Amino acid sequence: MSFVYYTFFYDPLYKTLAFLLKILPLADIGLAVIILTITVRLILFPLSRKAVLTQMRMTELAPELEVIREKYKDKPEEQARKTLSLYQEKRVNPFSGIFVILIQIPIIFALYHIFLSLAKSDGINTLFLGFFDISGKSIILSVLAGLSTYFQFKVSSASSREPKGNSFGDNLTRSMQVQMKYFFPLVMFFVSYSTSAVIALYFVTTNLFSIAQEFYVRRGLPFKGQSPKA
Repeated sequence: MSFVYYTFFYDPLYKTLAFLLKILPLADIGLAVIILTITVRLILFPLSRKAVLTQMRMTELAPELEVIREKYKDKPEEQARKTLSLYQEKRVNPFSGIFVILIQIPIIFALYHIFLSLAKSDGINTLFLGFFDISGKSIILSVLAGLSTYFQFKVSSASSREPKGNSFGDNLTRSMQVQMKYFFPLVMFFVSYSTSAVIALYFVTTNLFSIAQEFYVRRGLPFKGQSPKA
């Protein structure tokens, strides 16, 4: 497992970040992290785009899924079979966005360990834009990480259909949506503040990129009413 971590995450990110520090003026590690984060997100863009389109397709399928849930509410096995059949018929993978989330976990760990290593080196400018010392904690960047997480979720869920029923599944979905909208930004704030300002900067950059990506993908879709294709 450590071989995979160092070969595919730590070493490439470390070399790229070290290269950016050599060519950037004043060796600003904050700017280097922003450029590196955008580069990583551009590489992941095809997967992220597919996740956005899948979310929109799931919203379109919501009425049909509701019919299936209502029709087979007393037959859970049949309900699951019909639901999977609908996904296959419409060529929708509801789990396509999970990989984009999971792959960021080793990236965050790698960036954190890399920064701890570079912060001990001489000649590294830890003042981001001359204001924020990202070698420690930053309440401002942590707050921005939380706020950008909130707006990123708000933008991504703008087209989501809120469940209107009173079934257990509908109530659970509504509860999850509320938690994601309000609780998750708080988690991002505390994670950012308890680790390092560089992680907060990574979250802010990632969230802003995701918001821009959401608008870009939606803008390139066909006219309203036509199904988006991945």
